[in-house]
Amino acid sequence: MIKLTSVPATEEPELRSNPASQDKIRIFHSIARWLPRTENWIWNLLRSVPSEFENHVFCEDTENLEEFSLPNIHSFREASRLRFLWDLGLRKLKVRRHLGFLTTLTRQHNATVLHSHFGNHGWTNLGFAKRSGIKHLVTFYGFDVNYLPQVDPAWGERYRELFAQCDRVLCEGPHMAGCLVRLGCPESKLRVQHLGVCVDEIEFRPRAFLSGQPLRVLIAASFQEKKGIPYALEALGRLRQELQLQVTIIGDANSEIRSQLEKKRILAAVGRYGLQSHVNVLGYQTHQELLAQAYQHHIFLSPSVSASDGDTEGGAPVTIIEMAATGMPIVSTAHCDIPEVIQHGITGMLAPERDVDALVQHLRWLVSHPTKWEAMLRAGRQRMESEFNVQVQGKRLALLYAELTGPTNHSQGSRP
Repeated sequence: MIKLTSVPATEEPELRSNPASQDKIRIFHSIARWLPRTENWIWNLLRSVPSEFENHVFCEDTENLEEFSLPNIHSFREASRLRFLWDLGLRKLKVRRHLGFLTTLTRQHNATVLHSHFGNHGWTNLGFAKRSGIKHLVTFYGFDVNYLPQVDPAWGERYRELFAQCDRVLCEGPHMAGCLVRLGCPESKLRVQHLGVCVDEIEFRPRAFLSGQPLRVLIAASFQEKKGIPYALEALGRLRQELQLQVTIIGDANSEIRSQLEKKRILAAVGRYGLQSHVNVLGYQTHQELLAQAYQHHIFLSPSVSASDGDTEGGAPVTIIEMAATGMPIVSTAHCDIPEVIQHGITGMLAPERDVDALVQHLRWLVSHPTKWEAMLRAGRQRMESEFNVQVQGKRLALLYAELTGPTNHSQGSRP
């Protein structure tokens, strides 16, 4: 088992300025699209990196800029028409994998570190990183760890190439670290970098449940098999005759066929378990609306599973962190790095994957023991503040950047 340690939660990571230079260290973040709502954790992390560092975002296209604005967002779509077609043509002819636009931008802004978000994107950027001599750090998030190598074995060899050439590999927790080691990543290059949320911006309102009132349950996830939503609906279907029940689902399918099929399964499950009059499906919502809905519900239900196509959470859904921070009981599964976030019986309740009986048992226990909620919810908030606070994680990420940029007196970041 891979054992990884991090900066103790009780310590604030220390970052000292380099007195030899007043220039900021410039980090180029490479991501395919800035920014889907389901990837808002990247926005939170970047805006929490200390001011000693200057972030630049390079992407091929943009969306939701009004929600996830940052300085220095460079979109390939904004390049000249000639440059756009030239770069696309070179990639189509497999002359190179990366966009030449990235080379131009990093030279213009004197970039020091390239941070590729998602493993497949890191592999795409290998040629650029090698030719430019820039330090290259890659973060894996989930589907890139288990799903891609299973649906296309070529990714096994591509990842070995990536691991051999990049400087650091980041992951969410020990489970994902073990998966990456099995894919060929040297332990010496691995670092744990927890995803963080803006805890200071999330009001803690510990929920309370009173006997006789409807139990309001929130499910919020993209419609993917790994989210386990049909199992959540089956568990709730068993409870609907025992108590008043109101269920809200926030999320929808994307354009992928597998996601569209999962949407059909979810809607069919609503009918199969007699939940038509109990379930309200809201589709995708803004982050602000998600939090507003959270405060109107008692329990967050998120039973993730390993999908039949190999897809997993990899780490843990960020919504679990956010919901725990609001003061909401969490019922989830012992899947990937979710136990790193939710400690069973202490900060929430965990069931084995696809174990509907256990989900029902945990929901019944919460309904039957409302006086036990407050201690669990306060423990959950405390853990989110200490270990999944984006301000702490931003400083830890800065230490990793500093570690790559030459000899300094910086403290070390998370290490195997």
